[in-house]
Amino acid sequence: MTTTGEEHTAAGTGPWWWVRWRSAVLDAGLALASAAECGGEGVRFAHDAGLPVPIGVVFGVIAGSVLLVRRKWPIAVVLVSIAITPAQMGFLMGLVGLYTLAASELPRRTTAALAAMSFAGMLIVTFVRTHQGVMSGDVTMGDWFVPFASITTAIGMTAPPVLLGLYMGARRRLMESLRERADSLERELQLLAERAEERAEWARNEERTRIAREMHDVVAHRVSLMVVHAAALQAIARKDPEKAVKNAALVGDMGRQALTELREMLGVLRSGNGADGRVSAASSSASSSAALSSTSSSSSSSSGSAVAAVPLAAVGVAAAVAASRAADGSGAGAVSGAGAGGVVEGPCLAELDELVGQSAAAGMVVALSVEGDVRAYAREIEQTAYRVVQEALTNVHKHAAGAKTYVRLAHRMSEIAMQVENECPPEVGAGSSVRLPSGGNGLLGMKERVAALGGVFVSGPTDAGGFRVSAVIPA
Repeated sequence: MTTTGEEHTAAGTGPWWWVRWRSAVLDAGLALASAAECGGEGVRFAHDAGLPVPIGVVFGVIAGSVLLVRRKWPIAVVLVSIAITPAQMGFLMGLVGLYTLAASELPRRTTAALAAMSFAGMLIVTFVRTHQGVMSGDVTMGDWFVPFASITTAIGMTAPPVLLGLYMGARRRLMESLRERADSLERELQLLAERAEERAEWARNEERTRIAREMHDVVAHRVSLMVVHAAALQAIARKDPEKAVKNAALVGDMGRQALTELREMLGVLRSGNGADGRVSAASSSASSSAALSSTSSSSSSSSGSAVAAVPLAAVGVAAAVAASRAADGSGAGAVSGAGAGGVVEGPCLAELDELVGQSAAAGMVVALSVEGDVRAYAREIEQTAYRVVQEALTNVHKHAAGAKTYVRLAHRMSEIAMQVENECPPEVGAGSSVRLPSGGNGLLGMKERVAALGGVFVSGPTDAGGFRVSAVIPA
């Protein structure tokens, strides 16, 4: 079956080969008009051929009714119109048949051949009829009139329908191409919007993990030291009041430091310039993309709106790409990220001496050694190195109270390495009696921090019964 410009649908609603009832009604009307025309012209054909008039009328009606199948078999319609051209009937069928043939998806070679045959037939028949009229005296024009009338009539009956059919076929193919392109862009837009939503959700989860990690680092270390000092304060309160006062002062200082860090972190969460702002931007961009997708879908429902759907879908694609980039950017910064917009600056390696001193003040025997030339690193690197040492010391307080601990920091050409190793803790009863709770997230958090910077993290027990935490971070 060939097409004549009607829009194809997956499931047609018309009868037989028609896609729509409207098309069937149009073809039936054209076939009825063609049958009436050919039936009327059959009267003259019967007189000229010496046949009974009813035979000529029936022949004309049957020939004209062939126009009913113009969409399914346009070649047959054109051939029938050419065949009845000598009888001077079927002019409407010839015009509509050529238009349908030119607008269909048939090869252009076939269309050109049938159009040439129709032109030749019309030219010959018109030439013969006009010449007979001149010879019989019905036409009193000169000799030039016969070829002029023949060529003009043949061109007028073939060229306009063929050219119009070619134009309508090209227009239909262009509209289908634009519609397919708009549909493709809408599908791409929908995928990008879904991907942007997924990235935004991933960014939110990533920020939640970062917040939980920061809270763990602050609370676990500070509170662990406070618990150790509180236990020591309880033990020596009556025996050594001066030392008890010192321990109480240390507990107060650590509590204030913990509250300060927590307050700063909560301030970041309340501000609109941090991670939540970026995630909200990604979510709103994804919502805008989805809205644009629905708008472009409704815009391309008709054939004339396919062109409008293309730029609209392109705008939606740009919005979805912007949402995806916003989601990518939200996952890159830490909660304690750098600098601008009210984001809290995290600890650095310059504060490592103070960190070790706090553990020593809590009763831990700890030694710090630094190798290589001390230099500044990126904020994320210094903060990660500090947090690794901090969490390792916290674990010593929790699980190996009283054990001697060694903190080693090495500045190398293209990396920074750190190691925290404790010896075997003393027997139960020899060290502190404080039992600190553990959630089991400390080592996992350290490994995630180091891996996020492309580093290597290793932890495990030593042969001597202690525990070692090692990390290497590219500089």
